[in-house]
Amino acid sequence: MGDQRRISRDSVVGQPRAARIRRLTLSNFRNYRAGQISLEGAPVVLLGPNGAGKTNLLEAISFLSPGRGLRRATLEDVAFSEGDGSWAVAAEVEGALGLTTLGTGCEPPAAENQSRSRQCRIDREPVQSAAAFADHLRVVWLVPAMDQLFAGPASERRRFLDRLVLAVDAGHGSRVAALERSLRSRNRLLEESSPDPHWLDAVERETAELAVAVAAARVETARRLGAALAERRDRSSAFPWAQISLIGAIENALETHAASEAEDRYRASLKEGRSRDAAAGRTLEGPHLSDLHVVHGPRGIAAGETSTGEQKALLIDLVLAHSGLIAHMTGFAPVLLLDEVIAHLDPARRSALFAALAALGGQAFLSGADPTAFAEMSASGGIFGQLRARRAVAIARSRSYIQGAEKVPFPAAGLRRKVK
Repeated sequence: MGDQRRISRDSVVGQPRAARIRRLTLSNFRNYRAGQISLEGAPVVLLGPNGAGKTNLLEAISFLSPGRGLRRATLEDVAFSEGDGSWAVAAEVEGALGLTTLGTGCEPPAAENQSRSRQCRIDREPVQSAAAFADHLRVVWLVPAMDQLFAGPASERRRFLDRLVLAVDAGHGSRVAALERSLRSRNRLLEESSPDPHWLDAVERETAELAVAVAAARVETARRLGAALAERRDRSSAFPWAQISLIGAIENALETHAASEAEDRYRASLKEGRSRDAAAGRTLEGPHLSDLHVVHGPRGIAAGETSTGEQKALLIDLVLAHSGLIAHMTGFAPVLLLDEVIAHLDPARRSALFAALAALGGQAFLSGADPTAFAEMSASGGIFGQLRARRAVAIARSRSYIQGAEKVPFPAAGLRRKVK
């Protein structure tokens, strides 16, 4: 039975297949009380005015990956405002291990102050976390909140970098979280007037191990992504090519030293810096302070010093290169979520993006308010859906509708399907 469900890794020799969502079901998620959409392989374009729920739908898909989704929302935030606090997202996926049903959500709280946890299932069987979803599909996104990535604080670029790593290494998120807990434990010990040196030694040993593991994963991903960006370098391209590097003591040490030596050095540095860190109230050295440095290749200047349009173009090229890297490493192109990206591109770059998505071959979801911005995609093929209701989504096959409290038939003008 397992062999019958498994799909060959290569649809065409030498080319990766694409993981695809065939059906998506929402329950009490954001402004969707209930909904179900069926999809085919073409790119999906979500059209509608601001507030119609386009980003909410993309956010639901982003929960089919480890982490807190594309908005980094709490479990309470994504629940339907008029519901009982529970929510669920489920998808029928054609992925790396064949046809699978992935589901995630949250039960209603039994008490007002009860802590809540996210539950995840694969084919209705519980799994420990959403990291297990990575065996079936990977999800990559680009959202407006990332537009100031290069000019913003290092913490945002570090979070972006960790998302890049997480897409190729599903265990990275748990290591980052463990490192943060270990650093908090050390900081609490340093707040004591006379901390136990043996406890500090033990915590710093754990901190150093986790720090090097996190830094090593970042270094490896940056190395692979840098090579992928170099291969994409084309001065005639509508998107400028980028150069990336990591700024961080441990990351830099790993370029020339073995992981064990880097770990010993960081542990010694933590011990030496106890008084300094105690006075500061935080640990002043480590991968929790590292940064991703991006350079606009053609101009040779830091990405943050370029125009807003150039920063957007660089970011798009980074995300496309990363998606290609995932496809190369896993054999399956990821699901790509592009929220309000097209509206800010000139015609040449729109055409270049549509061509790049076609070449990648993965399932792409794009959102926007202006149908004319997608005219070229409409002419070449795509599934178009118009979101016009607050509690129902209108994307499906031409005679389908969203199942929910408000059943809204799908208007003929709302769907233009150019490919079978």
